[in-house]
Amino acid sequence: MTLTRYDPFKELREISRSLNSFNDFFNGGLATREFPQLNVSSFVPDVNTREGEFAYHIDVDLPGIEKDDINIAIDNNVLTISGERKTKEETKEEDYYKVESSFGRFERKFSLPDDIDAENIHAESSNGVLEITVPKLTKQEEQVKKIEIK
Repeated sequence: MTLTRYDPFKELREISRSLNSFNDFFNGGLATREFPQLNVSSFVPDVNTREGEFAYHIDVDLPGIEKDDINIAIDNNVLTISGERKTKEETKEEDYYKVESSFGRFERKFSLPDDIDAENIHAESSNGVLEITVPKLTKQEEQVKKIEIK
């Protein structure tokens, strides 16, 4: 049996994508060089997070995005992943009847706990999936220190 977590915002994202597609259909004729954003819907990548024994793992689905177009930063235990999924050049030979791909700038932020090793965060991009490993600090067992009385 697979455990599926309830995401209360999933339906809202789907409605937002549908409305963006609907708006793009009507605004497509209005798109010009001055207002190219009228023809672009927002892109919000899907994310999976999990906690392991020694690290936290964040997997971000970024199909069609080059690693040079992705920025990862950490500031005050907030991990920020941002970038842009660029539109493809228009193909004159083919007519599109439906475009469901989303394009545009994106940014996802994650509040990290205090027990992270920020100096050793590791990120890899493979097959359209960005995998970020945030190691936990190793807890040194407290040693009892004997204090000499003088």
